[in-house]
Amino acid sequence: MKAFYTILLLIMSNVFMTFAWYGHLKLHEMKISSSWPLYGIILFSWFIALFEYSFQVPANRIGFSGNGGPFTLMQLKVIQEVITLIVFTLFSTIAFKGETLQWNHLAAFVCLILAVYFVFLK
Repeated sequence: MKAFYTILLLIMSNVFMTFAWYGHLKLHEMKISSSWPLYGIILFSWFIALFEYSFQVPANRIGFSGNGGPFTLMQLKVIQEVITLIVFTLFSTIAFKGETLQWNHLAAFVCLILAVYFVFLK
């Protein structure tokens, strides 16, 4: 169950992270934040990132083998990166209509799947 909770928390963390890092671009596109100063955008992103950390830190604590979890530190990082790219791909293709998934993106995903395979190889 620790593996399940770790991955679920990492997914939630990455949803908030993606909105913190890229959501302001959508707000600007929608003319909601186009008049905000840069420090306002930064504070807005930091506020969202607080929630990201509220999921990321417990995910790492639960999942890390040094705390009784099922994953090594390297495994946690690779899992997190794969989740980040999946969440980002969904976000960018849904929220930004001009962004498309191309063959080279799929090739990169295959490489990431291989990275997961290799990081779990004994």
